[in-house]
Amino acid sequence: MDELAELKARYERLELLYQVGNVIHSTLDPQQALQLIVQECVRTTRATSGSIALINPNNRFLEFQASTGHMANTTKLKLRVGEGITGWVARTGKPARVDDVRLDSRYVMVRRSIRSELAVPLEVMGEIRGVLNVNSDRVGAFTQADQELLQELSVQGAKVIHNTWLYEQFRQKARLLETLVNVSQTINSTLNVNEALHVITREACNLMEAKMCSLLLLDETGEWLDLRASSGAGAAYVKKPRLSTAESFMGIVVRRQKPLQLENVQVSGRYFQVDIARREGLVSLLSAPLVFGGQTIGTLNVYTGEPHSFSNEEIHILLALAELSAVALEKARLYERVVDVEEQLRQNEKLSALGLLAAEVAHEIRNPLTVMKMLYHSLQLDFAAGDPRVKDDAILREKMDHLNKIVEQILDFARSTEPQLKPVNVNQLIDDLGLLTRHKLRNQLIQFVRRLAPDLPLVMADATQLSQAFLNLTLNAVDAMPEGGTLTISTRALHLPRSSPKPTHVVIEFKDNGRGMPDEQQKRAFTSLLSTTKHKGTGLGLAIVGRVVETHRGKVKIRSQEKAGTTISITLPV
Repeated sequence: MDELAELKARYERLELLYQVGNVIHSTLDPQQALQLIVQECVRTTRATSGSIALINPNNRFLEFQASTGHMANTTKLKLRVGEGITGWVARTGKPARVDDVRLDSRYVMVRRSIRSELAVPLEVMGEIRGVLNVNSDRVGAFTQADQELLQELSVQGAKVIHNTWLYEQFRQKARLLETLVNVSQTINSTLNVNEALHVITREACNLMEAKMCSLLLLDETGEWLDLRASSGAGAAYVKKPRLSTAESFMGIVVRRQKPLQLENVQVSGRYFQVDIARREGLVSLLSAPLVFGGQTIGTLNVYTGEPHSFSNEEIHILLALAELSAVALEKARLYERVVDVEEQLRQNEKLSALGLLAAEVAHEIRNPLTVMKMLYHSLQLDFAAGDPRVKDDAILREKMDHLNKIVEQILDFARSTEPQLKPVNVNQLIDDLGLLTRHKLRNQLIQFVRRLAPDLPLVMADATQLSQAFLNLTLNAVDAMPEGGTLTISTRALHLPRSSPKPTHVVIEFKDNGRGMPDEQQKRAFTSLLSTTKHKGTGLGLAIVGRVVETHRGKVKIRSQEKAGTTISITLPV
């Protein structure tokens, strides 16, 4: 009979463990799993309350993560390892069964009604990670069998905790990687330096779940770090003085090019602005260097509002974000330089137009001036001495000579801008053009298509003048497609005659699908600057293109149809 009773008890115990296992394995949410473990332990041991306390790896305190019964309000309670019965179990790794807590000096009173307690360690991967407790309002409420049952439940509970932690870690990693990708796209889509800086700090603050994030950049001397952007910072931090790279904590990060952290900036002797940190409520700091091309350009810093030890994973995440930020920052800086260069090219275009206009004015003036001089000399005016018209005649001769000298000076200046011919790779000029105008084309919703023939022969040209002509054609195409479209630039080699064994010319075509040009406008597209009536699109720009192609011994043709687009072909000798 005793053996039968023992077998029956063992069966009931196994059945109970099976049922409990099904319940606590029913979720992958860590907090929900902890709560289910506590509830099932209280139910199976017929306790009145229970709790799970886990050791915080950052501060080594036992923190109550789940509870039920009259322990439900203890989630904010913290114990040192070794403090109370729970702390003793966490320190020794041994279970504790106390029949009357009033007689045990280790007990820390949580509620007056508690009389007995049973606590067992939670061991995860060979390490004590917490304590499982059940309590009762009755003295001697728990037996040896209850202790063995709770120990077995703790083994199952530890596996559940481990699995849910692993799941949560993978879930967080996936979320962080996804967020990092989104952050990368956000940062790299920003082409204004100041805007990029603020986007970086905002996204870093969100990604790291930090209280505040700041970005410091080195000045031109490399001796000072200036605050350039922040997210979550108060007035005291924003107004703080610049930091010396030779003396500050961030300066060490810059010199070593490695991330560093401080557990508490409010008490650290390595952190200069302790008073600001206290006013702002900043505690733990992680600082990562911004490195581009092997050179540190600044630091990205995140602060927490609570004591925190940054994990290797968090450090790697901030480092990855810092690397992305450094690239994005340099990209924004380069873009601003490209914009400046584009503006300079436009100014050069205007100066070139003025130069060509002046040359044409000089040509137009010299012709009638030459006729005037010839007619004047043919008059053979000979006034008597003392005639006041003698002086007028001298002045007239002098002024005509003066005008002729001015015209010659203008023409000499125009001749000085003759192209300096050298071998030029046309495909490379077009690639550079795409880089220069990509932002403008993107803003105008224009797709840029390049169909460049490989192994295109070099042409003898002035690269600067040819680049200017290509830029003018591109900007004209942009003006012709105000609502967006496609600009296609193609190159090909030409054999003239066709029997020629080697290419004799290179053809460059600019094709848009814009509004096109009427026949009359096509006829005078490349004519004199003085006969132009349009100052944009196909006005001065095309006149300059025509002049540049002419000085390069090339030909330019235009094919256009209204509302169907325009194709401009340039043929240059190799």
